[in-house]
Amino acid sequence: MTKVLFAIFAVALSTSAAAQLWNNSPNNWQNSSNNWQNSSNNWQNSPNNWQNSQNNASRQNGIYDSSGNSVGYFTRPPSGTVNFYTNDGTRYGYSR
Repeated sequence: MTKVLFAIFAVALSTSAAAQLWNNSPNNWQNSSNNWQNSSNNWQNSPNNWQNSQNNASRQNGIYDSSGNSVGYFTRPPSGTVNFYTNDGTRYGYSR
């Protein structure tokens, strides 16, 4: 009986770990740079959009270095992935 319970627990644990790995994987479509929602060619993510522009001093999504210089911006598309871009629109990371 103990072995059966251990086997069930092991399978449940490995399934949970695999799901977490998949959620954070760049191969997951939600995180992929090929997904239109994550592309800087999409107006919502574009550096040409005033909301993302480093010239907009009141933007809410700016990323700054310790000296206060703008180094990029982030966007939150409906997919739930937070995308990080440099000021020129190059996507350099994501978070879920």
